[in-house]
Amino acid sequence: MKITTITIDFWGTLLFDGPGSDERYRRRRMTDFQKILAAEGAHVTPADLDRAYEASGSYLARLWSASRDVPVDAHVKAILDAVEPDLDARLSASARRALVDAYARPALIVPPAVDDGALVALETLCGRGYTLAVVSNTMRTPGATLRQILDRFRLLGCFKHTTFSDEVGVRKPDPEIFHLTLRAVGAEPQEAVHVGDDGILDVQGARSAGMRVVQVTSASLKALGVQAPDAVIPTLAGLPDAIASL
Repeated sequence: MKITTITIDFWGTLLFDGPGSDERYRRRRMTDFQKILAAEGAHVTPADLDRAYEASGSYLARLWSASRDVPVDAHVKAILDAVEPDLDARLSASARRALVDAYARPALIVPPAVDDGALVALETLCGRGYTLAVVSNTMRTPGATLRQILDRFRLLGCFKHTTFSDEVGVRKPDPEIFHLTLRAVGAEPQEAVHVGDDGILDVQGARSAGMRVVQVTSASLKALGVQAPDAVIPTLAGLPDAIASL
């Protein structure tokens, strides 16, 4: 069947964060948390916040392992609950908003790197009449922030729809996150291709949703064995040709 729709992963495909990014973001988040909480009369030590951040990570990992997700305000509440069980309830609405903002924004201050060929590839595909959408899991940086990053790199306008796991409550490789996106753009799985870097989240996830898959990897199709995608590309610069070959 003719391809009409292309869904694309965010992390590791469109944009890349270095191995130290989470630690850098954690420090910024917790420094801001301490200031906001102090202004509310809650004097919390850096050690308390570090412990609470780790505890929230365990909570999130349990959700993510079940292919489920929660909005960013639930991340913040998990940290506050780990500091003191009733701390969240004692805060003003403005303080809670400030905490959510402080948690969400570090990636805007030191943004990830973008695939150099992404913009030309996406503009080429749009020019050929394909509908493009993002389908991506989030980690601690929410979808609302990731859209701002896409816009900063002039990529957001290429997409008809963006689906982020923190906003829909489900994560790849669950096929439902792909189906949600296809329904939003009015496409059927058999006419759609997903593009991503991860062999389980992207390749197996999209396949389970009934889609074809292009994997961004330096490996060959032969090396990937029985779980191989329909095509491989080392960078997004090769995506238009890969789509044309399918």
